[in-house]
Amino acid sequence: MASTPQNIEDILLSEDGIRLGQLLKLMNAVEDGQEAKAVISDGLVQVNGDIETRRGCQLHAGDVIAFNGGGWRITVDA
Repeated sequence: MASTPQNIEDILLSEDGIRLGQLLKLMNAVEDGQEAKAVISDGLVQVNGDIETRRGCQLHAGDVIAFNGGGWRITVDA
């Protein structure tokens, strides 16, 4: 069952779109791409309340990502 992260941090991006693995690295939630691939493929990351297993999943403004008890909401600098 999907859970909503308790602490959601807004992440401001200069363009509309980032891949899930890149976001986890950017937010220092993982050390590298290999760790990102592992936690995503193990079903430990949710996007908009659903488990996401694709590291290359494209994220856009408004998407909410949950991992390890925390979360991020994508916002875009218009």
